[in-house]
Amino acid sequence: MNTKRIVITGGPGTGKSSIINELTKRDFTCFEEVSRQVTLEARKDGIDQLFLTQPLLFSKLLLKARTQQFIDATSVDANLVFLDRGLPDVLAYMDYVKSDYPNDFTEACKQHVYDKVFVLSPWQEIFVSDSERYENFGQAVEIHHALLDTYHRFNYQLVDVPFGNINSRADFILEVLNE
Repeated sequence: MNTKRIVITGGPGTGKSSIINELTKRDFTCFEEVSRQVTLEARKDGIDQLFLTQPLLFSKLLLKARTQQFIDATSVDANLVFLDRGLPDVLAYMDYVKSDYPNDFTEACKQHVYDKVFVLSPWQEIFVSDSERYENFGQAVEIHHALLDTYHRFNYQLVDVPFGNINSRADFILEVLNE
């Protein structure tokens, strides 16, 4: 089976996880965002915000986990697999904090190419900070631009998901994929 790997990306607080949850309810195979797991694991070791204190270590852990998700998505018996963020997100966040990263980060993005990428724009009305999301809305907008730049650098044609309720946004994504 030729499984298509579909990324849903966007800055923090744009509704990615809500859409992934909705697609899961609709019986699609979805891979959740891994950064929260990495953050929570670091907290067990006494590090409150690993990305802020050790961005390269945090990003290496994310790159490894997202590469594994990409590989795992290939072995799924489904036409479509949705991923909450992709490998280029790691580079975008590193660019956002103006931190250098090794060339293997770029190579991983070149070697693992997604079939389609949907992007969610910053949306003030739904943005909420929480214990794992340290960014404010202004920072979310900056991260959004870093994401756009990074995905364009890898020649992705991004599909903007319009604002709306979760059902309408999930419907939009599925309609585009059925065109």
